[in-house]
Amino acid sequence: MSAKYDNRGILGNIMTLKASDRTVGILGGMGSESTAYFFLKVIKSTPARNDQGHLRIIVDNNHNIPDRTQAILGLGESPVYEAQKTIRNLENAGAQIIAIPCNTMHYFYSELQNSTKIPILNMISETASYISNVFPYIKKIGLLATTGTLETRLYHKAINEIEVLTPDEELQKKVMNSIYGEQGIKAGYTSGSSRDEILEVIELLIEQGAEAIILGCSELSLLSIEDEVSVPLIHPSQVLADVVIRMARSETLSQIENKATKKMVDLI
Repeated sequence: MSAKYDNRGILGNIMTLKASDRTVGILGGMGSESTAYFFLKVIKSTPARNDQGHLRIIVDNNHNIPDRTQAILGLGESPVYEAQKTIRNLENAGAQIIAIPCNTMHYFYSELQNSTKIPILNMISETASYISNVFPYIKKIGLLATTGTLETRLYHKAINEIEVLTPDEELQKKVMNSIYGEQGIKAGYTSGSSRDEILEVIELLIEQGAEAIILGCSELSLLSIEDEVSVPLIHPSQVLADVVIRMARSETLSQIENKATKKMVDLI
């Protein structure tokens, strides 16, 4: 049997093999700017040299999803129904994995995952794993998040063997005002009082012994305050972005090699 070479030869054919990326769906709208920030983080973190090197990403920025903290506190409508509608939209559009760049929404994670066969990445557990791997020496860690996230103790349950420090009641009011206030981050303000109040709360947590700070609300990452904080800041949005890329391109080397072998056989 004669070999069926093309002008690139067998090696050339093998070198053009590319792992099949999974299509990513982003369940967004909580809030809109932090959704855009997360999308950009995925793009910036993807090792791509051209347009074709990026992932296929579908974003549904559903602004109709009710507020998660209000629902958790019994003061508002559950966000689950609208979120499930959004998941179905992503499914129908071809998403193969789903990311939710909202910390508080993960209180409803089980309900959302049970409504679809598509894997939904868990930002809370992934952040906990990141902390364990990157900061194994930490004994105390500060957490800034919505009252909904604090009340449900999402991070407290996920993080093992580390004391989680949170703001007291008065300081938490400042955190919530920085996020939800008239001049808060959700209203488009990333400087001024919203920024100053967050820095004040962080400094007090550091004084209590925090060796790192989790920015456990996606809006907080919009402040870009690394240069003003003396301990590492942990951004769950960045952690999730990195996991998205890894999971979307999780085809193993052995799978690629098997494809290469099959390609060689086909060419002979």
